[in-house]
Amino acid sequence: MSFRDTLRERALALLGVSAYAPPPSNSNGPQLDDESVIRIRESQGGNLQAPPTTKLRWYLADLERAQASADTGNLTAAAQLYRAMRRDGTLAGLLGTRTSGLVRLPKRFYGNADMAAVLRARNGTRSVFDDMFPPSELALLAADGIMLGVGVAELVPVPGRDFPVMVRLDPQYLQYRWSESRWYFLSIAGAIPITPGDGRWILHTPGGRMSPWNSGMWPACGRSFINKEHAMLHRSNFSAKLANPARAAVSPIGATEPQRVGFIKALIAWGVNTVFELPVGWDVKIIESNGRGYEVFEAEIKTSDEEYMIALAGQLVTTTGGTGFANADIHKSIRSDLIEDTGEGLAYTLNTQGIPPFVATRWGVDALAEAPIVEWDTSTPKDMATQAASLTAAAGAITALDAALAPHERKLNVDEIVVRFDIPVAGDEDGDGVPEAAREAATRGQLQEAA
Repeated sequence: MSFRDTLRERALALLGVSAYAPPPSNSNGPQLDDESVIRIRESQGGNLQAPPTTKLRWYLADLERAQASADTGNLTAAAQLYRAMRRDGTLAGLLGTRTSGLVRLPKRFYGNADMAAVLRARNGTRSVFDDMFPPSELALLAADGIMLGVGVAELVPVPGRDFPVMVRLDPQYLQYRWSESRWYFLSIAGAIPITPGDGRWILHTPGGRMSPWNSGMWPACGRSFINKEHAMLHRSNFSAKLANPARAAVSPIGATEPQRVGFIKALIAWGVNTVFELPVGWDVKIIESNGRGYEVFEAEIKTSDEEYMIALAGQLVTTTGGTGFANADIHKSIRSDLIEDTGEGLAYTLNTQGIPPFVATRWGVDALAEAPIVEWDTSTPKDMATQAASLTAAAGAITALDAALAPHERKLNVDEIVVRFDIPVAGDEDGDGVPEAAREAATRGQLQEAA
């Protein structure tokens, strides 16, 4: 069995792929490493995807067609609508806070200490992890997962180093084939089957394994986007018309027709700083609207913005009353459980499809059993203060209980306290409160005593 096949089998186990899923088959389409695909990519400067198709005008009927098309597995229209929505400043700000703000939060690595140290290793201002998974690409992939329920990226080999770089691909070219229960990417070289975790593909599906597009925010935000766009156009048109109110000429009863025509011509030629000298009985007036027609458009825009906020931030008060979209204030703008949900979904994808290929390439397939994992620290400042107080209380309790039990010749089960209060212990990789080195030493001692 080849290295790629072995890695693919391990990836399926990590992802928990059901036995009912069809096995990957090269006969379903070209592969990324096929010579024909490589030649076509080289002729296009290395690009895998075709240029995006942009649709500038959207209507509610387009949204309905996109929903029907998505349920057949074709995400083209849904992804085009999602890309159009990013033109909206309110949506872009909220989405950027939830994604770019997240990936720049502190990261924690667990598992084998030596492997985790390599991922954390700094090369200037960046780490190996950041070189392999650039924050900007991770933010885009996370945004795809939030809005569409699914995103796709390629792990592109980099000459001169043994780890790739993740490049997010346009979800417009994603296609799900129900008959095969498999995702495809419609590349410039044809439809390429996606095998998550094979070392070349990353498929991010926080929307669920079955029809993840139905869990995305694009239908709700898409309706608000379309309504808001139309309301803004109508408001601009309304304002432009009111900027030039109608002008009326009032002629006296005895005015002759030539006099009236001449007066109207002068009124039509009314320019900037025009001055009229009118005989008795003649008058000019401006017919203006009451100026309140814009309110319906303002209400429509406000409603759309609020729906963005509820869908993406989970609340209104701190979004509209906060200090802005700063990464340090991410918990003031986005509901904390939504930040945690996005972080856990992105971490799961990287821990099952991104980091394992790197570990297998550098340390071998057998090292996957102790491969490190990453998670983003999404704790709020309040949570961190509570945790610090809990640790302080636990430290005091251990000291007091140990002293109280000593006269009775009893020993406190420190390991139980460590696990219960989630106290970090150096060398404890499996979270049971006991460092692995200490456990191995104790096991050796017991074997020697038994011998």
